[in-house]
Amino acid sequence: MSEERSLNFIEHIIEDDLKAGFQKNKLRFRFPPEPNGYLHIGHASSICLNFGLGERYDAPVNLRFDDTNPAKEEQAYVDAIKRDVEWLGFEWEKECYASDYFQQLYDWAINLIKKGKAYVDSQDSETIAEQKGTPTKPGTPSPYRDRSIEENLELFEGMKNGDFKEGAHVLRAKIDMSSTNMLMRDPVMYRILNKSHHRTGNDWHIYPMYDWAHGESDYIEQVSHSLCTLEFLPHRELYDWFLDQVYEEQNVRSKQREFARRNLSHTVVSKRKLLRLVEEGVVTGWDDPRMPTISGLRRRGYTAESIRKFADTIGIAKRENLIDVSLLEFCIREDLNKKANRVMAVLDPVKVVITNYPEGQEEWLEAENNPEEEEMTYRKVPFSREIYIEREDFREEANRKFFRLKLGKEVRLKNAYIIKAESVVKDDEGNITEIHCTYDEESRSGSGTEASMRKVKGTLHWVSVAHAEEVEVRVYDRLFNDAEPDGHDNKDFMEFINPESLTVVKGYAEPSLKESKPGEQYQFQRLGYFCVDTESSKDAIVFNKTVGLRDTWAKLQDKK
Repeated sequence: MSEERSLNFIEHIIEDDLKAGFQKNKLRFRFPPEPNGYLHIGHASSICLNFGLGERYDAPVNLRFDDTNPAKEEQAYVDAIKRDVEWLGFEWEKECYASDYFQQLYDWAINLIKKGKAYVDSQDSETIAEQKGTPTKPGTPSPYRDRSIEENLELFEGMKNGDFKEGAHVLRAKIDMSSTNMLMRDPVMYRILNKSHHRTGNDWHIYPMYDWAHGESDYIEQVSHSLCTLEFLPHRELYDWFLDQVYEEQNVRSKQREFARRNLSHTVVSKRKLLRLVEEGVVTGWDDPRMPTISGLRRRGYTAESIRKFADTIGIAKRENLIDVSLLEFCIREDLNKKANRVMAVLDPVKVVITNYPEGQEEWLEAENNPEEEEMTYRKVPFSREIYIEREDFREEANRKFFRLKLGKEVRLKNAYIIKAESVVKDDEGNITEIHCTYDEESRSGSGTEASMRKVKGTLHWVSVAHAEEVEVRVYDRLFNDAEPDGHDNKDFMEFINPESLTVVKGYAEPSLKESKPGEQYQFQRLGYFCVDTESSKDAIVFNKTVGLRDTWAKLQDKK
């Protein structure tokens, strides 16, 4: 029974179909992106749903590009989409394109014209829209609705051959201008677009509308279950009507079913709005680490496993809701905690001079890489008389709850010694430039001495000044200050841009990071998880902050 309870409602639909006699070996799914932008976190849920069903039922899954609008589509988007799906860990059986079926779709459209079920309308789009009526008022038939079959065939061929300007004619299905479903009021099937297509070049001057191409492409590919988001629920009636015109009994009849899209807080997932962020320079590109695109998340340091876990955790539902981005951050923390090596880096440095440590001396101390590993591994970290610590880890005076470094008190340096703050050096403006400390030479971590076992409340990370590797660190925050930036009727979502979504700092890291390569992930101890950026080089190492060690955003919002 536990297995049955774990099924989502889509899986229940499939199980019911199988019980009703549908053959399991005829199950086929598809992920059908339009190549007019990069995939985002919402697409990740759809990818995981369709490919997950493929894995569950051992059924093929097609990757099909619904490339019916050459005005907005590019090969670069196709390449990015393939890269993202592969990176998430999925394999498609066939790579398909709606453009593969342009001839078949055209031939079927000719048949509809011959049956009196489609006609060429020569009105402009505004007039056609006005004639559609309202949900409570029937539409008005086009004056061209009863054109002869011969005239329709002749005009449609002329449209295909490029004889007319864009907007001169459209092909419409002849269904029902008084239908309660507005989409059934003679929907447009083809429009003229005298634009070059990224795959078919200038072969076509007409392009099918999404509703006509999508369902028929499903049918051509023999997709059994066509899963889409909830806004397509009103389209299901039209999906079925178009299938009625071409379906033959010996074939699988595709079934459209809808699930709710999951919106992510503090971001937008409309491709149109994401494109605006790119074009207006708010972000550096589609893969900017602040973007909710899969490529942006990957560059920021999110793993495929964390995104799949996120998709699995939020599940599939029939009702839309807003998912707090903190859940996505929880998934990446949980994953990186197991995988990421611990290293030391200081992002807001202040110098500590250990006055009783011999000048010119250095020693290499043993540090564990990841306490979560089954078999512990270690690396060597250099220690010397001068080190950097975080500026916020020291106060001249502090209350009893401050367990970091303060004058006259002790802390332990991670993997190293216990030090005691004795005095400070300040510049003319009163800023601390150096903290002078003494160390207990018997207190080295792991040495087994009595002093090494001594308990002190605070432990600090640090970096040896002489060995420090200078790094650029990009610290990211929410791109928007508002949980639903596009949820305000009277405001533009751009008004909610967080001006502090990116802070670039110069930090210092332990020398083991000198050999780090783009994509590698680390936990900077006490600071968070960081990833080497794609722009990083051996001479200029760049890190992106993936996420902090704990969720501080909620606390900050409560304070505000």
